[in-house]
Amino acid sequence: MATQRILLNLGLDAALTAASLPVAVWAAAPGAWPSPGWWAGAVPGAVASLLLAGLPLRLPQQYLRFVALKDLVGVIGAGIGGAAIFSVASHAIGAWVSPNPAFPLLYAGILSAALLLPRVLGRLSQTHRVGRLSEAPAQPVLLLGTGDAADLFIRALIQQRAPGYRVMGILAPRSRAAGRRIHGYPILGAIEDAGALLDRLRAADRLPAALVLADPDLHGEALEDVLDAADRHGVPVSRAPRLTRLDPATRQTASTGNRRFDLRPVAIEELLDRPQVPLDREGMARLVQGRRVLVTGAGGTIGGELARQVAALGPSQLTLLDHGEFALYGIDLELTELHPGVPRRAVLADVRDAERIGRLMEEVRPELVFHAAALKHVPMVENDPLEGLLTNALGTRVIADAARAVGCRAMVFISTDKAVNPTSVMGASKRLAEMYCQALDMEARHGAKGNQAPMRCVTVRFGNVLGSTGSVVPLFRRQLERGGPLTVTHPDMRRYFMTVREAVGLVLQASVVGAEDRADQPPELADGGIFVLDMGKPVKIVDMARRMIRLAGLRPDEDVEIRFTGLRPGEKLFEELFHGQEPPRPTQFPGLLVATPRTADAAQMGAAIDQIAAYAREGNREAALAQLARLVPEFDHNTEGG
Repeated sequence: MATQRILLNLGLDAALTAASLPVAVWAAAPGAWPSPGWWAGAVPGAVASLLLAGLPLRLPQQYLRFVALKDLVGVIGAGIGGAAIFSVASHAIGAWVSPNPAFPLLYAGILSAALLLPRVLGRLSQTHRVGRLSEAPAQPVLLLGTGDAADLFIRALIQQRAPGYRVMGILAPRSRAAGRRIHGYPILGAIEDAGALLDRLRAADRLPAALVLADPDLHGEALEDVLDAADRHGVPVSRAPRLTRLDPATRQTASTGNRRFDLRPVAIEELLDRPQVPLDREGMARLVQGRRVLVTGAGGTIGGELARQVAALGPSQLTLLDHGEFALYGIDLELTELHPGVPRRAVLADVRDAERIGRLMEEVRPELVFHAAALKHVPMVENDPLEGLLTNALGTRVIADAARAVGCRAMVFISTDKAVNPTSVMGASKRLAEMYCQALDMEARHGAKGNQAPMRCVTVRFGNVLGSTGSVVPLFRRQLERGGPLTVTHPDMRRYFMTVREAVGLVLQASVVGAEDRADQPPELADGGIFVLDMGKPVKIVDMARRMIRLAGLRPDEDVEIRFTGLRPGEKLFEELFHGQEPPRPTQFPGLLVATPRTADAAQMGAAIDQIAAYAREGNREAALAQLARLVPEFDHNTEGG
């Protein structure tokens, strides 16, 4: 079938060439007509010249109905080449030559136009030929963005027999594009003018059925302004599909009645105005590549993303440790598919089991440890505070001591903003772990004791990650699926948020800086300084709830209720990234700050943690919490909530 199509193209092009030659001869010199004998050799020669010029450009293989601009340029090149070869050959063999020296140019133009005609007509025949007819009227939409995504979206609509959407106009990223047109559709203004334009359209009773975001770079405050403007008029906002994205064959997309478009809702993550922070990828590769790496809590949100990014950097061995069987199975299976060449081991273990961890460290002998295992859900730890102390404080000490004992190069401890002026056992237990890791790091930097090789302890503190297990975003999504209500503890509650990929990228960046001896290293690290990720501005949880309701195409307090339930034990209204006595200091690394909270002696801290663990194992809650309050004097336990 393909051969027949190619032969058909060859025949068509030969016929067009044969027809173009007499037209060009006549146009060049109407009164100088060559003899009949000349035509017998000229026509086959012209066809051969075109074939010779067109073969390198694959002219016969073109699919006429689907030619693109690049193909049309090739057609013109073949026409010019064919005319040039024919003219040069005619001079070389002494055949009849047109008295008009412009004949080669005229012939090239006429031949190119003749070859273009069926291809352009074939392309135009594709317009409005895709899909089945539909009686559903096209929905009027405003398109935001003028890039390739907007071009592809409009082209796809043009090709439909009965398009499901009708573009009313376009809003461009910049105002200077106003007044121009794309595929015949007018650019009505800039994206920042969306509110004013919607006001005018409402006054004219011409509001669109939706705003379609075709600009992939529209995020953060600019996107929020668009959403606010759309909310005022009750107009939903969706993102146009990336038509070049490869999705699984079984993926189901929303149908417009004839051709399928995946107009997806705007994700809450897109409202975070977080520009991409440049990271030292070479330094990360230097730190990880060819080394044995252990990740604790590998089945969790942070631990899992650490495992993914570490695996991509090419460690010689990656050990995944978690206490949850199914979570560990999930990340191990994922890495089997993503990075099958990375030697890997999945280990079920409890970080509190010193003997088990010690044996594992002897077997694995990691050179780099990322300690993400923890109990992090504040209300759950308030219900079982002794478990939180054993996992978060004792577990961190067990991992750190075992790693140091086998000569680990560096341990990276994942902390939390809840460790600052903690009001919960979870936060205070993480602060206790911070203090122990700081003390170990100070010992390593100021000289190890005895023959023990110094192990750097890098502590990284940050707030909530969007979409993590136990966070509000998955909770709100589940509540929305049930029709509400969305539960918020307090109207003034604020939290810091960051995407998990960005947080883990900055953790790796901090690891590079903290684990190596560098001239540009922050001097505060020598005094027990810890890294704090720049989380931007805190977000009101109630605002996030309202935004998620609107993004679902619903109205807050009308379609979906927001219910305030009161603070739970251990919670506070505002999380902090820095203690009052540890002012943040910027570093030369974007996205990383450093703080120097108070520190203590490692031996004293270790003994204190052991004492708390002993109380916890005895079930002596009061004594354990009293000891915790003595070690973390800023711990102001909110036991009642409210």
